[in-house]
Amino acid sequence: MSVTPETAEARHSPKIVTALRRFAISITVLNILGYTVLGFEQPWTWPLLALLVAYGTEILLETVAAGVDGRAPRFLGGGMRGFAEFLYPAHITGLAVNMLIYVNDMVWGLVFGVVVAIGAKWVLRAPVRGRLRHFMNPSNLGITVILLVLPWASIAPPYQFTENIDGGLDWLVPAVIITLGTMLNAKLTGRMWLVLSWIVGFAAQAVIRGVLFGTSIPSALAMMTGVAFILFSNYMISDPGTTPGSRLGQIAFGGGTAAVYGLLTGLGVAYGIFFATALVCLVRGVYLWVADGTDRLRRAQELDRTRAEQPSTGSPETDPGSPFSGPCQAGCVGSCACHERADDDSTGREKAAVAT
Repeated sequence: MSVTPETAEARHSPKIVTALRRFAISITVLNILGYTVLGFEQPWTWPLLALLVAYGTEILLETVAAGVDGRAPRFLGGGMRGFAEFLYPAHITGLAVNMLIYVNDMVWGLVFGVVVAIGAKWVLRAPVRGRLRHFMNPSNLGITVILLVLPWASIAPPYQFTENIDGGLDWLVPAVIITLGTMLNAKLTGRMWLVLSWIVGFAAQAVIRGVLFGTSIPSALAMMTGVAFILFSNYMISDPGTTPGSRLGQIAFGGGTAAVYGLLTGLGVAYGIFFATALVCLVRGVYLWVADGTDRLRRAQELDRTRAEQPSTGSPETDPGSPFSGPCQAGCVGSCACHERADDDSTGREKAAVAT
């Protein structure tokens, strides 16, 4: 399978574009409610800054890539609608990183995470159906790198999603997120098998850790009731651009992420949910490169074998295996016909001998 650079055609199918549009609208509404009603902790100006950084990085890198590939940038030629569709992924990434990370008052930490999240899409790529695609979940990678590089940073407090509401509304928020997320993944992204395998696997690792290490099983399962976990399960781990599309691949990805999370948590690693997702995405990227290399080698071997098995079509002049190879001494033009005349003369003498 040969890998070709992306052209100026649309990066996503119409169904995925619809999913991105609805996701972008949903996360925008959630941020507005978060700063006005729910109780988001970050300054209200930070999501605006995150969006500006995300938009600028995406446009800059697309312009550079278009110049290298000799094509028009994807944000041109489609009018305002095409420009907006191009920025959907950057919009989602910018808001998600700001919403899920907490860097105290160090705003440059947020900027750093957004740049890493967007920039990695142009660096960490693997061949998928003949094209190079990014394989690391952008938002998750940005958060993971912040947690690794900036030890004073942490994830946003989970209580911020329902801090200022009560009286049943704190149940309504997760219910709405689950409903919208399920509809999005079932009808548009096609990642329900991944989400289900992740949830089942998460419950299984909680029970296994309880049996093997004495972890409180109810406490380990209680994490699944939080809004942060529900958001992660419906909107982050199910990213269609960085997860397999096949049923078996989705089950392996979701269950594998849950297993790695259980292992990391059992080893005492904090923020395991983000690290586990990043590790599984990385393993998938390595697998894609290995599979592509294996496929190329197999195709090359098949081509060599086919060439070796093809019958020789050379003339007696050029066929080294012919007893009449070499230039014709009688001056035949083209293929030497002397041996044909010799065969005819021999056949005639045999007939004459039989007749006598």
